[in-house]
Parts: sequence; structure tokens; C-alpha cells
Amino acid sequence: MRTVSRLMWLLGASFVTVDGVYLFRSLRAQNFELIGLLTIGLSGVLCLLLAFYFGQVVKSAGVNVWAEDREDAEIDDGDPEVGFFSPWSWWPVLLGAASSLVIVGLAISAWIVLIAVPLLVICIIGWVYEYYRGNFAR
Repeated sequence: MRTVSRLMWLLGASFVTVDGVYLFRSLRAQNFELIGLLTIGLSGVLCLLLAFYFGQVVKSAGVNVWAEDREDAEIDDGDPEVGFFSPWSWWPVLLGAASSLVIVGLAISAWIVLIAVPLLVICIIGWVYEYYRGNFAR
């Protein structure tokens, strides 16, 4: 993880440097563009924040934080349990479709959003409460 921190510091510094060059070149050409400046600059800020975070994690937890950093690690150590997912559930598919419909409605017209938001709420409720009814009720 220390290597990741160092790489993020390097990448963040390069983004900030490129952002300065971009600002200088765009002002010199009298073609100032705010979007490119902000995109490159905020990418640098993001990398610097990640570098700081990874550095603090290494400092507080020690050198061998990830299983990949340990010499005695097994393959299974790097594959943690990520949770329980219902193999028969259709709610995530419906939730994705309803979320897509909301985004399409925001892009196209407000009346689609008025139809999609109740569908989204129904899908969220159905997914959260799928184990509280039917054959799998607890």
C-alpha cells in the first residue's frame, strides 16, 4: 500500500504540473478554457487526496495492510467475503431499469421522471423487504 501511496503522490504532482502548463499555454494563446483546467486540476486533487489517505492508512495500520503485501499470504487471503446476494432475486435488475428510466427522464423530459420515481421507490422497497415475505420470510 505504500507503493500505491507513492504512485498517487507522483500522479497527483504530474496532474498539477500539467494543469499549470495548460493554464499557461491557454492564457498565452488567449484561448482560456475553464473546463479543461478544472478537469485536470481536480484529477490532481483527487490523486493527492488518495495519496494522503493511503499514506495515513499505512502509518496507522503498519506496512502489511493488504494480503498482497505479506510474504506468507495465501491466495484465499486476498479474496474476502463481499456479502450475500440472492441468486433468484429480480429486484436488482428492476432497480437498475428504474434508475435508468429516471436518468433518461432527467435527460429528456420531466414527465418520464414522474413515472419512474414511483417505480424506483417500489423497486427499492421490494429489494429491501424481499426476505420478509413469501417462502424465504424470517
